[in-house]
Amino acid sequence: MTLPTEPIGSIPRPATLLDGMKAHAAGKLSAEALERLYDDAVADTVRRFEETGSPVITDGEQRKPSFATYPIAGLTDLSPDGVVIPFADGHTRQLPRLTRAPFRYARFAAPDVELAARVARRPLKVAVISASALSLLYPPEGIAGYSREAFLDDLVRDAQEDLRKALAVAHSVQIDFTEGRLSLKLDPTGDLLRSFVELINRVIAPFDADRARLGVHTCPGGDQDSTHSADVDYAALLPTLFSLDVGKFFVQLASEKDRPRVLQILGGLSRPDRRIFVGVIDPLDRRVETAGEVRDRILEAARFIEPSRLGTCDDCGFSPFGDDVSTSRDVAFAKIRARVEGNELASRELGV
Repeated sequence: MTLPTEPIGSIPRPATLLDGMKAHAAGKLSAEALERLYDDAVADTVRRFEETGSPVITDGEQRKPSFATYPIAGLTDLSPDGVVIPFADGHTRQLPRLTRAPFRYARFAAPDVELAARVARRPLKVAVISASALSLLYPPEGIAGYSREAFLDDLVRDAQEDLRKALAVAHSVQIDFTEGRLSLKLDPTGDLLRSFVELINRVIAPFDADRARLGVHTCPGGDQDSTHSADVDYAALLPTLFSLDVGKFFVQLASEKDRPRVLQILGGLSRPDRRIFVGVIDPLDRRVETAGEVRDRILEAARFIEPSRLGTCDDCGFSPFGDDVSTSRDVAFAKIRARVEGNELASRELGV
C-alpha cells in the first residue's frame, strides 16, 4: 500500500485535436470527423496516463471547452459580457451572462468520459464544476420574471444530476472550486465564500452515502502559467472550505510560498473521516520535478498531517481551459510520473 495519489483533471489537448476544433468552428471539418479526433485524443490520454503508473486517471477533459463552462457549451440564452476574471499576468477570462429563464445544463460531464470508462484499466476520476461558479452567470440586475432563488433551484437540480451521472461512471468525483479563493478577493468579508460553500453543500446533501467518493479542489487558478488569487491568504479560505461535507480535499500547495504555514493550518483541520491531498506538482512551472523533490514535499506534509489522513495530487489541471497550450502533453505526463514515483518513495519512508 502507498499513500493515495490522484490527478486533478485536465491534460493539454494534442495539436491535431486543437487544429480540428478550429477547423470545425470555421465550418471546415464535420462534426463526425471532430468526434473521431476527440475519441483518438481520449484513447491516447488514457494510454499515456496508465503508462505513468498513476493509480487513478482521468480522460484529460479532452472534450471540455473548459473546466468551468462545459455545462453551458451551446446554450443560446447567454450574453458574452459576464463576470471578468483577471489573472496576475494581465490576461483575463470572461464568463457569459444568463439572459433568459430557465437555466438548464446543456451537457453533463459524465457522457464526455464514456469512452475512457470503456477502455481504462485504472480507476477513473471525473471532475465537475461547482454550482457556485455557475451561480456567477446570473446577472446582478436580475432577470424579469426569474428570481435569483428560482435560478438557484434550477442550478442545484442540474448540478445534482451532473454529480449523479458522474458517480455512476467514476471511481471518484471532484468538485472544482477555484473560485473559492478568488471570492475573498471579490469580497474580503468572507460572506461570498460562505454563500458559495452553503450552495455546494446544498448540492451534495443527497449524496451522503457517496461522501467518501466526493472531493473538492481548491487552487488560486491556473491558466497560461498565471493565477488569479495567489495573493489571497489561505488562512482566510481553509477553515470555511473545510465545512464542505466531502471526504477528500485537494489543496494546491507545491507552488505556495510558505508551505509549512499552510500545512500547519491543514493539520489543525484534519479529521479521521476525511483525507487531505496536498499538491506536490506545480503545473505552472515548466520544469519537471524530480521524484526526490516530490518525496521531500510529501515528507514535509507528513510532519503536519497524519499519513493515514494524507494523500497527494497535482496543484491544478494542466490545461483547465481548452486553448491553453502553455504546457505540453509530454511535460504534463512527465510531471505525473514524477508525482507517482515520488509518492512511492515517500510511502516507503513513512512505512505506509
